[in-house]
Amino acid sequence: MTGPIHRRRLLSIGGGLTVLGAAAPFAAQLAAAGSAAGQSAPDYRALVCIFMFGGNDSHNMVLATDADSYGRYYAARNTGSSPIALLPPGTAPIPVGAVSSYTGRTALNGSPEHLGGILPIVPRTPQPIPAGTNATTRTFGLHPSLGPLKTLFDAGRLSVVANVGTLVRPITKAQFQGRTAAFPANLFSHNDQQSTWQAGASEGASVGWGGRLGDLITGMNGTNSLFTAISTAGNAVFLSGQNVIQYQVTTGAQPAVVINGTGSTLFGSSVAPSRVRDTIQDQTSDSLFAADYGTVVNRSIAASSNLNVLFGTAAAAAVPAPTPFVNPVNGATEGNSLANQLATVARMIAVSSSLGLKRQVFFVSIGGWDSHDVQNAAQGANLARVAHAMAYFDTVMGNVGGLNMRQNVTTFTASDFSRTFTTNGDGTDHAWGGHHFVMGGSVKGGDIYGQYPTLGVDLGTFRNPDMAGNALVPTTSVDQYAATMGRWLGASESGLDTIFPNLKNFPTRDLGFMT
Repeated sequence: MTGPIHRRRLLSIGGGLTVLGAAAPFAAQLAAAGSAAGQSAPDYRALVCIFMFGGNDSHNMVLATDADSYGRYYAARNTGSSPIALLPPGTAPIPVGAVSSYTGRTALNGSPEHLGGILPIVPRTPQPIPAGTNATTRTFGLHPSLGPLKTLFDAGRLSVVANVGTLVRPITKAQFQGRTAAFPANLFSHNDQQSTWQAGASEGASVGWGGRLGDLITGMNGTNSLFTAISTAGNAVFLSGQNVIQYQVTTGAQPAVVINGTGSTLFGSSVAPSRVRDTIQDQTSDSLFAADYGTVVNRSIAASSNLNVLFGTAAAAAVPAPTPFVNPVNGATEGNSLANQLATVARMIAVSSSLGLKRQVFFVSIGGWDSHDVQNAAQGANLARVAHAMAYFDTVMGNVGGLNMRQNVTTFTASDFSRTFTTNGDGTDHAWGGHHFVMGGSVKGGDIYGQYPTLGVDLGTFRNPDMAGNALVPTTSVDQYAATMGRWLGASESGLDTIFPNLKNFPTRDLGFMT
């Protein structure tokens, strides 16, 4: 754990110790569910969550490009002061200042004319043709900033999971509009939906599904179980478990783990740092609070020291730095914080065998997705960062200490929610269901899983069964999405039922995208 230990975090740790009796039924379920898995772990596996904070507009990330679908998409989004409708596959990008022969508009930084046409992809399994439409087939594509992910999709190491959202049970458009079936509280709220995605409950939840998976698998990691759940993005409820404690690392230093307040000098004294360390590690106080604090800090410093040594080894040093990122919106070479976070994850994976680790869950994040305004420039650049970072991580996983670790590591995206299907003029507003990527050698890649929705808002005689107003009603739940990966990680069916209590409400427990 790096950085200061804040009062809230310390109290949460202490609370976990003092309420163990109250939590015993849950802990007993976890112990029973995980006992079989904990007996042996012949291989290494890890999940890496990429959380896109703010709500990514997935309507412009994964698109249906058949004439029927694209026509309704273009009509809804080619309006306003800065239209956000992407151009058809094969449309060449034009320089800023040039006039598009397709739209008649002058290209601006990040505008659809500047970025060029949608990148076509061909799923291995045909998607059903939506009822009530004029389509005879369905074709698909990706945002023009996602070239590296198109390459991974075509190579069979990346798939799309369609129309995922927070759900209690399956729900239809009519049930949602009539409020005749249960659905999650506080839809369209950033904080609440971030929490529901990560923990299955609104803001204030204290235990996330990544942490609960950690509770199940921590027994596989022996004495180094502290490194079961790792965040490079600060405190995340996703990684908070009943017993497992998330370990936070930073990418801002080399090595990537630092201990605040223990440098070579303090106020000009070379002796002071060790004295401060002795003080904060003191466990002899009569105060139980102070003694517990010393125990926590002592554990943290010892773990950080151990990890710093490993990050200085050849295995970690062999992980290459991310390649330069070129922003497609302005052409500038910039830093990519997401790629830097994934580099730290890669170094952790590189030293996992030295720590005796068998199972890990990671959390990384990227912000800037709340695109009420200037969506063209903001989303185009952010999607390019995600594509650059994921492609870099895939390359690194192809050779970790001479081993191909792609089969052992699965990376997936998550976000608060998607955005409205219609534009507000130069952006989009909060909505519900959206599409996500899952990447790895154990992913059945090159396909779209789940039901890709009918596109278009109700207009004239057309009625979209998948869209309430201008928001998609999810047809795949976060629970199904997460449980499919949790099962691959090693969780038993009873363990999944404990972690995802709503899973029993859905007829399909496994979406089939993992081998």
